[in-house]
Amino acid sequence: MAATIPYRETIELEKAFASAMKSIARRADLKTHIEQTPALYSLLNRAAARYVTGESRSDGLAAQQRLMDKGYAVSLEYIGENTTNLQDCEDAQAELSHLISDLSTRNKAARVSFDLSHIGLLLDHELTYRHLIALAEQAKHANIELFISMEESAKTDDILAIYKRAARNYSHIGITLQAQLNRTEQDLIDLSSGTSRIRLVKGAYQEPESISIARSSILNERYLRLIEQAVEQGHLLSIATHDESIIDEVVRRGWIQSSAVEFEMLYGIRPDLSCKLNAAGHPVRIYLTYGQEWYLYLCHRIAEYPPNLFQAVLDMSAAEQLAPLRDYNGKNTQLVPRH
Repeated sequence: MAATIPYRETIELEKAFASAMKSIARRADLKTHIEQTPALYSLLNRAAARYVTGESRSDGLAAQQRLMDKGYAVSLEYIGENTTNLQDCEDAQAELSHLISDLSTRNKAARVSFDLSHIGLLLDHELTYRHLIALAEQAKHANIELFISMEESAKTDDILAIYKRAARNYSHIGITLQAQLNRTEQDLIDLSSGTSRIRLVKGAYQEPESISIARSSILNERYLRLIEQAVEQGHLLSIATHDESIIDEVVRRGWIQSSAVEFEMLYGIRPDLSCKLNAAGHPVRIYLTYGQEWYLYLCHRIAEYPPNLFQAVLDMSAAEQLAPLRDYNGKNTQLVPRH
């Protein structure tokens, strides 16, 4: 008879595994080794294809169009963060500019997301601000939102300071807040002086217990409080979660009925849930990514839900190339119930 691991030990193992994956994600030596080993790079890239649309801008734009045709809103991110080379920061800013230009020619409402550390935060705050303003000015006349992602807690003060400075003149810039951080309720209060565009996430980064709380029912309660706080303050809110207990509560409380509130979900994560909400007429935005910096992104997706490791192995060994877009149905598509 096969041995079974007690439930409590399983939970502890999953927590330890998630912590290890977050550490692995930050190992520059492992990332370099993967990039310099073609066979390994190709293998892991097959697993990343579940969560990343491809390595080129055209991949992201093609996925965006197909999802918008099915009735979803879309956010596009050119993957990258913690850039420490000036030329790489300039290149990232140029790529984001090209993305905005390509989106503007399609004459559809769109959102572009990015990390400030991709465009200069680790080098110079003024450089970062200039890059952000240049992108904001370009997006201003093209009906395109810019959304700043949140990063490790050590960067939060700097990210919020640059966001607030830019948002004074560019209302189409949004900011991401992490519910896991103890400071976030106060950060949201500090944004109450005007209507802001906010994406609320639980938080994917490994943070000290002294400043954050782990994923738990307590974090879920805080997340719901923050949603209520944001709705009462009149913010434009993206509820970025795949947690069905939270989603059900948002629907039950009627928050999603507001035109200022939407659900946001990561590409490749629970497409069945996105389809269900989309078919029910709820506004759903799919967060798409593209680019070559997919290593950290893949590690985080596995860390957030350890069974995704099993899925990664299946994807790497599959006979056919993965095509996650097939899993997204349009508003009027009959859904197959889950069992």
